[in-house]
Amino acid sequence: MDLHHVHLFCTDIEATVQWWTEMMGAEVAFDGEMGGSRNVFMRIGEGRLHLYDQHPRGDQKNAVHHIGIRCTNLVQIYETLKGKGVAFRSGVREFGSWRYIMCPAPDGILLELFEIDLDQIEEPLARYFSDAAM
Repeated sequence: MDLHHVHLFCTDIEATVQWWTEMMGAEVAFDGEMGGSRNVFMRIGEGRLHLYDQHPRGDQKNAVHHIGIRCTNLVQIYETLKGKGVAFRSGVREFGSWRYIMCPAPDGILLELFEIDLDQIEEPLARYFSDAAM
């Protein structure tokens, strides 16, 4: 088995699609009706994100704390997003070979954008994060 995608509810699907394409470089692969609701399937690098044109249910985050997105050039991404108006609670945090920022996305979704220097971490963590796509 392979984890394929995360599927999110959207208060405003147009704004959400625009945010993911402009801020995260996502590409729309499908936009149509499925299961009685508009669905948009997007690619972000090798990952996939699916969006429902339905309001989030309840007033609180459900069981999802954050979505982790591995990237390269994290400092540049941070500066670009900040320049586009994304409000961060802190700058890039560094812990040796690991760097990350927490980024707010539409509908209260929290993203962890992170970068790892695989040459500086030990097994089994290096094997866990090794990915041909990066």
